[in-house]
Amino acid sequence: MPEQDEAERNAVDRGAADPGVALIVGAGPGFSGSVARKLAARGMSIALASRKPKPQEAEAIAARSYAFDAGDAAATARLFAEVERDLGPPSFVMYNPSARVRAPLVDLVADDVERAIRVTAFGGFLVAQEAVKRMLPLGGGRILLTGATASVKGMPQSAAFAMGKFALRGLAQSMARELQPQGIHTLHVVIDGAIASPARTPASPDAHLDPDAIADAALAALDLPRSAWSWEIEVRPWVERF
Repeated sequence: MPEQDEAERNAVDRGAADPGVALIVGAGPGFSGSVARKLAARGMSIALASRKPKPQEAEAIAARSYAFDAGDAAATARLFAEVERDLGPPSFVMYNPSARVRAPLVDLVADDVERAIRVTAFGGFLVAQEAVKRMLPLGGGRILLTGATASVKGMPQSAAFAMGKFALRGLAQSMARELQPQGIHTLHVVIDGAIASPARTPASPDAHLDPDAIADAALAALDLPRSAWSWEIEVRPWVERF
């Protein structure tokens, strides 16, 4: 229909003029912080959501900061409503939170395990669902989910973390198959190794993942043309055994 064609052209024109809005859930100084800085450099409006917001980090990239508890349905709906009100509907959403409970299986406390899975996996579902509701009318978008070694390898005394990360990976794969034909690119990044930080001293050069390098890899994958999309990448230091 001519009216539909005109509407689509107008949407494309708006997209070309406006880099869009990015919502980073689980914002911090590492991988998520690198993604936020790189998207801000592209001209995107940035919203940073975390349990304990750090205004100075938001101010450094002219971002808006929001307090947020992952895994809470009402809080998730409220976050998206506030971001949409302040900046507009996000066309890029990253989910980064996770919770770990390390103990032998027989010593795990059920409530602690339930909370870990709620934050790591169920929270990802809630954020993805709210994101997709807003991306479908836009005609597309990008969703980035942060994985770990535990996404593909359950380690001793790490059952709760493995359950959460396995579930998040399953969510990403299901989303990719369902939403790719509708223009929404879902990417799950398996971070197989320790991320460099001032608190860690690497045993050798490049023994830890550079958060900026992870962000470059993730954004490069999300920038791929739609004829060659990927739903998952793995990143690890070149000296890491796997």
